[in-house]
Amino acid sequence: MSFTDLKKIGDAQKKPAVVDVRSGDTVRVTQKIKEGEKFRSQVFEGVVIRTDRKDSHTARITVRKVASGVGVEKSFLIHNPLVEKIEIVHRAKVRRKNLSFLRERSGKSARLANKAFDRVAVNTLAEVKADAEQATEAVETKAEAAAEKVEAAAEKVAADVKAEENKA
Repeated sequence: MSFTDLKKIGDAQKKPAVVDVRSGDTVRVTQKIKEGEKFRSQVFEGVVIRTDRKDSHTARITVRKVASGVGVEKSFLIHNPLVEKIEIVHRAKVRRKNLSFLRERSGKSARLANKAFDRVAVNTLAEVKADAEQATEAVETKAEAAAEKVEAAAEKVAADVKAEENKA
């Protein structure tokens, strides 16, 4: 297999649109968990301390949070079908890609300086925008088709009325 074939296979596995997650972002990741025959959604909220291979189908983020005084890190494959949604809650000013130094810090020294950003615009996916545009176009097309049917029916009624007048 050539590299281009492997790239095509990998690109086929990618989600059409994902949120642009960066190191230093506080994210809320919703993941599907299978328990027996049932699925449930679980939310993991924390700071992104690492991003890997953003352009690849194996793009990964590592999220860290402190739960009951214990640091917990979890890695998520962004294009994994079990990762339902990634929502950016806060964005921080950072100067590096790997924030592993946060592991040794706690309390105030572990804080990052928040940066102003448009939360709604960042979390709105291009796919959702495209779906909304397609829905709008579909409604417009249906409305135009209905208008044409009404016009055709009106012309038919007018022709029937003229035909009856000519008979009389």
